[in-house]
Parts: sequence; C-alpha cells; structure tokens
Amino acid sequence: MKAKLLLVTFISLFSLQSCTTDVVINDYQDNISLPELMESYDLWYVDYNMTTGNGEVPFLSKAFTISFLGGDVLANNNLVGIGSTGNGFGINIGYCDYTSNSIRVYHNIYGFYELDVYQISRNEIKLIDPYTNTAYYLIGYQRSSFDYDRVFYDNMHYFLQEYVAWEKVYTSATGNPNAFDAENYLKFVIGSNDTFRSSQDYMIGNVNNIYWDYTGSYNIQNVAGNNYTKKLNLYYNTNDYEGFNITVINDGRIRLYHIASGTTYEFVGRGFIPIMRNAASRTKTNLTPVTMVKK
Repeated sequence: MKAKLLLVTFISLFSLQSCTTDVVINDYQDNISLPELMESYDLWYVDYNMTTGNGEVPFLSKAFTISFLGGDVLANNNLVGIGSTGNGFGINIGYCDYTSNSIRVYHNIYGFYELDVYQISRNEIKLIDPYTNTAYYLIGYQRSSFDYDRVFYDNMHYFLQEYVAWEKVYTSATGNPNAFDAENYLKFVIGSNDTFRSSQDYMIGNVNNIYWDYTGSYNIQNVAGNNYTKKLNLYYNTNDYEGFNITVINDGRIRLYHIASGTTYEFVGRGFIPIMRNAASRTKTNLTPVTMVKK
C-alpha cells in the first residue's frame, strides 16, 4: 500500500446496481467474447457483501481482488501488501480457460471450479457456482483507477486482524493523561470479528509471549463525510470504553486519535498473518461495499 493516499472521486455502487439487470449469457456488451470481457479489466473487486447462496467458492471468499490475465488467475487475499504484491495483481493462485458461457478455474489448492458468467453492466459481472447456486458479484477496475487505499478502510476488520499484535510506538505530547496511556499492545482476534485484547507489556521481543491484561469487544464505524477515517470502539469486559478515530498510515502502521483525551497514538503491526480469512470469518454483514471510480 502506498503511504500517500490516492485522491479518487467515488460514485455509489448501489445506485448503479439498482437499475441494472443481467445481460443474457453469450450476448456481452460491446459484442466482445467472454475471455475478452474477463481480461478487459486488470482487477475484479469481489463485493462480498452482495454474495448470495449458502455454498462457497473458497478462492473467491478469500479474495479482495481477482484477475484473469492470459490464462493465469491472480488474487489479493491479504490487505497487507495489496497494491505492491505482484505489481498490484497479488499472487498466482491457478489458471483458467473458458467455454462460451462459463469460466473454468483450476486452483492450485482447491481444484477445479466451473462458474457461469453473467454481465450486469459494462464493468460488473456475476459468477455463479451452478452446483450450489451461490453467486459472487465482481466489479472491474484498471490498476490506474483502483483505490487500493480505500479497500483498507472498507475492510478494516480484516486489516486489523492480519497481524498477531499491534505495538504502540508513538504517543503525542498533546492530550490529557488517560488509562489507555499504559496500554502498549492490541490484538484483534481472527475469526471473531469483534474480540480484542490489550496488554500493558513493554518492548516484548516475541509477540507470542505477550500477556494480555484486558479483553473485550470492538466495532468499526463510519465517520460521516470522511472515507479515509473510521471510528474504532473498544468495549472492555470491565465495562470501560475507549473510542478512537483510526487512520491507516501504511499497510503496517495505524494512527489512533483518542477522542476523549485528544491524545494521538501510533501502532505498528507485528507478526504478519498471510491469507488469514476463511468462509466462517468473512461474514457478509461485516463489510461495507467499496465504491470506486468506474472506467
């Protein structure tokens, strides 16, 4: 992720989807073939919030973006490194070929999947697993117009979980003294999407040796009028509460502004966890649909 946030104008995904219908298979807009459609965009953003059905296509459930390039299939399965890994395409996860109305993916781990393809609009498609009738919705972007930074904010739960722990490395001189000054580590538990831990340990070499003093639940809220700030609420089991505005400095560093005291903290991620999501942890209700510039 680039530390300097890209300035991109957004339009609402839902306002476009509400007035679109599926185009008949084999009749793609612009009269292009299915391979041409799938490869006409560098990246397909997997809008997991729109997924329907009770089944799962694992490589789509794990991916934030997926690309189909010259028969290769690439995916960004983690937020850490997105935008830089594989020149923005992510890692190679397999290969594909096509029939007249479906894409056949041969995944390196999960094996063979044949998915029916429907075009919804010029850069939106629906992939259906006919065996489970599960549908995934994908939005196409070119790398030059894709806001990798915005994806961090719209998937903040997952970003916070991609490190074993977050270590406090900076406390501002301004701000009133408060109880959080003594806390030096935060952990956002994988899979739960709402459990956090905190510790007053100091300068621990091995993050697995951190003693977690506190535990509780957390949530992420939008900040009105600001797509590049979220509100992080920590609810301690001791009935204490701490509220922060959270911003992403880069893919390994975050800034927390303590709303009550006016103190600013910075934390760095320790112990990166690759490809940490699974179907159980990625629930549809936890995602805010990303809205980005359409080509």
